[in-house]
Amino acid sequence: MDSEFALLAATATRGLLSIEYRWLDAVRKDAPIAVFLHEGLGSIAMWRDWPQTLCDRLGMRGLVYSRPGYGRSTPRPHDVTWSTDFLANQAREVLPALLDTLGLDAKERARMWLIGHSDGGSIALLYGSAFPDELAGVVAIAPHVFVEDISVRGIEQAKVAYERGDLREKLGRFHADVDSAFYGWNDIWLNPAFRSWRIVDELSSIRCPLLAVQGHDDHYGTMAQIDTIAAQVPHAKLAKLAACGHSPHRDSPAALNAAIEDFVKGANRA
Repeated sequence: MDSEFALLAATATRGLLSIEYRWLDAVRKDAPIAVFLHEGLGSIAMWRDWPQTLCDRLGMRGLVYSRPGYGRSTPRPHDVTWSTDFLANQAREVLPALLDTLGLDAKERARMWLIGHSDGGSIALLYGSAFPDELAGVVAIAPHVFVEDISVRGIEQAKVAYERGDLREKLGRFHADVDSAFYGWNDIWLNPAFRSWRIVDELSSIRCPLLAVQGHDDHYGTMAQIDTIAAQVPHAKLAKLAACGHSPHRDSPAALNAAIEDFVKGANRA
């Protein structure tokens, strides 16, 4: 199915934001919705077929979209640097505005699952904290809840690969304005002011079922991320995947899908 576009009233900038989105299995009118939140360099296209595979396994409808600055959504103006609260803005303003525009009512949102990867995982956690009664559950895959040295080193290496290697060419297949996508993410993560960013205190407000997933070989974060989540959210479930890097849906899809399916079925039985 081709992507469609939603126009949102801009929250932090003037004018309108055009958001690229796609429904998966929209004919399942009575099924709960899984909303997929991509990583810091992601987009609809970069998910490939994993959201569809997971929706089929769970019997859910799916909603995938590219955040502003990514994919075919409104690019980030090149003279704009994101603020240190850019993830909170996505969780508290942009995502709710998209759901409003697409007509998802309170009943549908109460049955909605957020499935986020990396920065998208952090957004899912922040949404669950801000709107604790509007969700069926959250799956946070390789999320960040504070900044680690390993994350900064990985992002520094990504900048070298982008400017001196072939990363820009590879990413260019997935973004209408690849520099908008890359530098929006890279500049804020390498901003010294961002080193003190943390969302640990917000986590205790999450009341819905929560699964946090981390690969043992993640070069952007350690198990301290999801262990911190568990300390703040006692009902959270953890999945620690062996032989898995930062992208479990690509590195270890069978193990990830099984963990999510078991978690969702268990939450539905509770």
